[in-house]
Amino acid sequence: MDRRLKTEKDAISLASSGILKNYKVEAAKINTLETKYDDDAGDWYVALGWKKKRAVVKMDSVLAVIIEIKEI
Repeated sequence: MDRRLKTEKDAISLASSGILKNYKVEAAKINTLETKYDDDAGDWYVALGWKKKRAVVKMDSVLAVIIEIKEI
């Protein structure tokens, strides 16, 4: 099955979109802290930070959907 989130850039874009919708933050204030692709599960993990908050966004690379947003 072909992946919809093929690149790191695609994953960061979707993760940022999820943070924008859930936390009402300006896009310019979101920083990418780290990205990771899990080969076994086919999931992207993107750590984002803004103000004094941080969150890890887990996404399915095949369906291009956010599975979980976990604030840390």
